[in-house]
This record gives sequence, structure tokens and C-alpha cells, in this order.
Amino acid sequence: MALVWAVKLVLFLWLFNVLPSSQGKGNFNEFRYPFIKRASTFPSASSSSSSGHNNVYDYIVVGGGTAGCPLASTLSQKFNVLVLERGGVPFANSNVSFLRNFHIALADTSPTSASQAFISTDGVINARARVLGGGTSINAGFYTRASTRFVKSVGWDAKLVNESYPWIEKQIVHQPKLEPWQVALRDSLLDVGISPFNGFTYDHLYGTKVGGTIFDRFGRRHTAAELLSSGNPQKLTVLVYATVQRIVFDTSGKRPKAVGVIFKDENGNQHEAVLADKPRNEVILSSGAIGSPQMLLLSGIGPKADLEKLNIPVVLDNKFVGKGMADNPMNAIFVPSNKAEKQTLIQTVGITKMGVYIEASSGFSQSMDSIQCHHGIMSAEIGQLSTIPPKQRTPEAVQAYIRRKRNLPHEAFKGGFILEKIAYPISKGDLSLVNTNVDDNPSVTFNYFSHPYDLQRCVDGIRVATKLVQSEHFTNYTRCNKETVEKVLNSSVEANVNLIPKHTNDTKSLEQFCKDTVITIWHYHGGAHVGTVVSPQHKVLGVDRVRVVDSSTFSESPGTNPQATVMMMGRYFGAKILRERLGRAAGI
Repeated sequence: MALVWAVKLVLFLWLFNVLPSSQGKGNFNEFRYPFIKRASTFPSASSSSSSGHNNVYDYIVVGGGTAGCPLASTLSQKFNVLVLERGGVPFANSNVSFLRNFHIALADTSPTSASQAFISTDGVINARARVLGGGTSINAGFYTRASTRFVKSVGWDAKLVNESYPWIEKQIVHQPKLEPWQVALRDSLLDVGISPFNGFTYDHLYGTKVGGTIFDRFGRRHTAAELLSSGNPQKLTVLVYATVQRIVFDTSGKRPKAVGVIFKDENGNQHEAVLADKPRNEVILSSGAIGSPQMLLLSGIGPKADLEKLNIPVVLDNKFVGKGMADNPMNAIFVPSNKAEKQTLIQTVGITKMGVYIEASSGFSQSMDSIQCHHGIMSAEIGQLSTIPPKQRTPEAVQAYIRRKRNLPHEAFKGGFILEKIAYPISKGDLSLVNTNVDDNPSVTFNYFSHPYDLQRCVDGIRVATKLVQSEHFTNYTRCNKETVEKVLNSSVEANVNLIPKHTNDTKSLEQFCKDTVITIWHYHGGAHVGTVVSPQHKVLGVDRVRVVDSSTFSESPGTNPQATVMMMGRYFGAKILRERLGRAAGI
């Protein structure tokens, strides 16, 4: 059971006190598993030949993230697998490990941070993971499966899908203890007609439900990196601080064929990892919706004219690489409280039939160990400046806010937020390279609310959120009367909070509210779509021995929160590949 394992883990960590705040400093006891090593330990060609070892693998997984870890763990049951992760490990990083520090990893802008900030051309500040475990190491922890409609739409084998989810759940997923703020949300959702109540379930069902979490009862996070423990340690090698520069292709035949990758270690030295010369061996990109399209482009797969501008040798001209990027826009409304609230991220969700999801968070302003008066998901320190229109959200604006809020009354930040997110946005954007440095973010555009249907759904969602804030369940629980709300509003003019829009019957007013207060919940996807960049089997079209397994292949984000399905996807494709190559001998 995940809970029993969690208790043992916490006791182990307490006994050995492995809780430094940085990634990858010290003697690396925090690596936990013997197959995880620094990239600089990778043997050179000369040393490997003299020692009898070689740098040849059946699978090279680029990105040890949400999909990459379960994928590599599964493939290593039968094949030699190398995982190359550009970040460090999450195990001994207290900023990653504890719910109470959720926002701090996202606010950390140092080169070794577990997250890497980027700003889309829309002006919305966003983040991408830079740590083993990927997004599961920096997200809000909510675990819920995709709808059966989604599984059918992407053409996956439903039986194998339903075998793959439990493989994840048994290892790292927990049932949350429902906190009072989340109870108030649950009861308010039911009151406004988002019914029935489906209880605790991983399934995607219309109505109101309580989902799973990767935080245990001690508030400790369990990430996809822990799924590596199910791999075969004799056949699995994981290198951290290994930044892949490009895929190496043999272009002498009829079709370009991947033969390996070039990567640099933490000291800046370059290495080459090579695929064994078998036709079914592959380089598998699992670097996420930003990293995988970026890697394809850096490797010479993409729009020819764009590649030539940056002097990248063209391996395959494909105008669709980086296209169809989307991010689920989120808007939030502050709910003031007269008392200190316990920290919660997401436990309860309302799944509406209007294409809107409703969630909530609370209590982060009361953490003494955290940045003063921060708001967790809504922290200005992580770029969630919802009181400033997107184009004005500069780094200078963030710093100015941080300085101003020190003079604000602490009471102005008591409470929490109702979060409203648009499901399957129709508005699309694109991704393109700025330069050839893989460490730099590419240019990304999401075009939030460019499609009128997305904007209409936001308006509908804000109206629902307004009703929730005004419901007796929240007003009775928070003990906030009108006078208190007005006091909070007046003292929060300079604060990073948004209260209920004053003209909820005015559609144009709400449309502007949606545009001006849009933020992200980090569920962006696309850039390497099935049918234009990869096949239904996720093999890159036009070349051999390259596959993409991550959210860059999605045309919509699965479920209310995607991490469950992205982890399942890694396990699913690992099992599928083993079965295709070995048949019954796969044993899976």
C-alpha cells in the first residue's frame, strides 16, 4: 500500500535527515537509487572500450519526467535503457518535497531550480520542470484520470489503459484527508447544481468529486521519479544534469535514422550516447510540451526556412513541428476569511457540462516558512499577477509587488481562492526557436481567449465561481460578513487578489475580467501532434527510430488535471512497446 510505504519513507528521511533545500549538492546520498548518477560519470569512448563497457543502449529516453520515468522503468524490464535528465533529483529537495513549500520551487529562478520560468508572448508567466520526476515534482499534486471519451479519441487500448493507471496509483497516489475549505467547496458546488456528488474517485465524471493526490498525509510529495524503483536496476541507467543538445541522425539511407544523442554534463563536457544497431531501438523524447518540440527543431526536424535561419542542418522539413500549442486558461476569485486557513491545494473538483472545471486552494498566507503573504497557486512570486493585465506582467512588476506587499496588513491575505479553468481550449498558438541554445526557452504563444467560445466559457465559469463565493457554505465557514469583505477589498488594492467582479450580469465586463486576470495552471500541451508530427504509435513521421511520449502529442489536456494520464501514458507505451517486440515473452 502506498500509505504504508510513505510512512516507512518519512521515517527513513527523518532518521538520516536528508532534507537540504538545493538540488544535487553534497555526496549524492539523496540519489536514493544506485542507477541514478551524475552525467559526468558517463564513460568516455576511450575509457569505456578499455573497461569493457560501451555507451550503447536499446532505448535512450530524453527527459526523466512525468512520462519518461514510468516509460523507462517499464522498458528496463527487458531492455537496456538510458534516461537523460537535465535537472537534479527531487528526493532531498525540501522545496519540492513538501506541500507547504509548493510555491518556493516555482519562485526559485536560480540555474539549478527544479522549475524554469518562461513568459509566453501573451504575457502570462509560466513554468516548466527541470528535475527528475518532471511536472510531478513541482505541481499541485491532484490526481485524476482522463475521461473515457479522451481515451477513445486518442485511439488507445482501453484495456491496457485500465491496467496502466493502477500501476501508478499503487505506488505513489493517496486519498486526501478532506480539509474544511475543500468541504465548503464541495457543498457549494452541489448547491449551485454541479451534481451528483461522486465521492472519492479517480474517474472523470460529471458533477462534484474528490480526487487523489501525490501528497501523503504528512504533506510529503511522491513523484514520478519514485516509479523508477520498479525498473530493472541491471538494465537501467539514469543520468541527472545531462542536457541533451540534439539527436544524431544517419542520413546516408533513404530515410534519416536516429543513431544516438549528444548531451553535455554538469561540467559542460559533451558526450555521445549511441543506440545499439537494431531497427526497433529508439530515441524517445519525453521532455514535455516545451522540451520535445524544441528538441525536434534543434535536431533538424521542423519548418525548413526556420531551421536554415539558425543554420541548423535540415534532417526533415515538417512545417507542423511546434504548431497547435495550447494552454488551459485559468482565472481566480479570492475568498476572504476571518480566520487562519489550513494550507490546501486541490482536493475537490467540479466537472461541469459547460466545459469548465472548478477547483480551490487555501491557507498559504499563514506559512511562517514561506515568502510573506504568498498565495500558493496564486503567488505573485511565481508570476501569477492576476491583478495586472498579461502584457504588463514584467519581472519588474513582480519585484514591485513583492516590495509593496510587505506593508499590507496580514489579514488582507487570509482565505483562499476559487479557481476556474477552461477545459479543451480551442484557441491555439505555436512554438519556435529563439536560438540554438537548448538551455534557453523557445518563443511560445498560446493566444488565450482568441476563440470566442473559450471566452464565453470563462464568463460562464466566473458566474459560477461568484455563486460559490456567495453561498452559505463559504460565508458561514469563513465568518465573513459584508463589512469584512469591503475591508479586505479596501486593504487589498495593492495585493495580488481578485475579488468578485462588480458587474456579473455585464457580459462585456466579465469578458474583460477574463482577459485581464488570465493566469496558468501549467497544463499546456501540443507542438508534436499525432497525424502531423507523429504517427498514432507516436513515432516521428519521416524518420526512423524516434518516438515522442508526452503531452506535446495531445490536442487537449486529459481530465481536469493531466498528470495521472501523462504518467499512465509512460507506462502504457512502455508496455505496448514490450508487447510489440516480445509478444508473450514481454511478461507484462
